[in-house]
Amino acid sequence: MPDIVDPAAPLALAVAGHGGKDRPVRGQLYYEGIMQMITYAGDEYLTGDDIADALLAYSRALGDNERAEIVEIPIREDDGTEASAKFLIGPASQIVIRSVSEQGSELEDPELVARLRQATRNVEAPAALPLEAPANVESDLD
Repeated sequence: MPDIVDPAAPLALAVAGHGGKDRPVRGQLYYEGIMQMITYAGDEYLTGDDIADALLAYSRALGDNERAEIVEIPIREDDGTEASAKFLIGPASQIVIRSVSEQGSELEDPELVARLRQATRNVEAPAALPLEAPANVESDLD
């Protein structure tokens, strides 16, 4: 029985003669899905859909508010290994994201995506904390 890498990814079946570089041979099952290629400062970085979307949204929010941050995200190297990359995002960021078809499981990091989405909300609509006078201070407003 063939190895199945990621049951959540779309399933494809290699056909005879379709081998080629980095492709399975006839009869093997493999997964191919859409991921996102980030172009940043002239280099390209492959990552998952949700991660790329959250990074782009956070970058836009920071840029709109003249702020910058360093964000580290998981990426897939050309040889298929996972690594991480740090991005300085903010008003001067020029990030392009495009969908690419890639073999293998999608990079996912739900905690990172949740943190980036929360950070985006915090930048777009910062929550004000209530001002409270210390309990032991008396008021002279009588």
